[in-house]
Amino acid sequence: MSAPLVIAISGASGSGKSLFTENLLKEFSEDGKHVQILREDHYYRAQDHLPMEEREKNNYDHPKAFEHELLVEHLHALKNWQSVDYPHYCYKTHTRLAQTEKLMSAPVIIIEGIMLLANQELQPLFDIKIFVDTPLDICLLRRMKRDIAERGRTIESVAKQYETTVKPMYHQFIAPSRFTADVIVTQGGKNRIALDVIKSHIQQTLL
Repeated sequence: MSAPLVIAISGASGSGKSLFTENLLKEFSEDGKHVQILREDHYYRAQDHLPMEEREKNNYDHPKAFEHELLVEHLHALKNWQSVDYPHYCYKTHTRLAQTEKLMSAPVIIIEGIMLLANQELQPLFDIKIFVDTPLDICLLRRMKRDIAERGRTIESVAKQYETTVKPMYHQFIAPSRFTADVIVTQGGKNRIALDVIKSHIQQTLL
């Protein structure tokens, strides 16, 4: 049996990579067992040992904010058709939740996140690398709407974080990783042509 096809979808925060992932998954909704989804956000490091004020000051847009070594371990396991204990993360408390989820392998594994293509240890594990390329002003507006609506943030806190860490880290780590991608997706997560191209490739894998 051949190893699962692993597809990495990266891009700036708010670029539309999650929407692209969701729209791609919908194409296989009738047979979802063939496609498994992972989120890099779930691999933010546990910070139970830190007081809340320290957690709030941390830079969550730096590669070291993620436990990529655990993600590497999990991808190796999934590529060998083994299950993993998938972590969950709480944005309000800025740390991992105690419970994990048993995640089974599948013929196609899609993982999305901001720093996937910036990590040298992860690169060899990806069969297809996709970068969702969206103007930063649009990313900022989307991030503001999301963080205020879903994560209880204020406009001031989102704007401050964007200027101090999000934007600088994008230019330092995320933007350069664009050049390692196999496919560049413009127009965000609703790019029909890009979705059809990746869908066709996945269908060939599932034959």
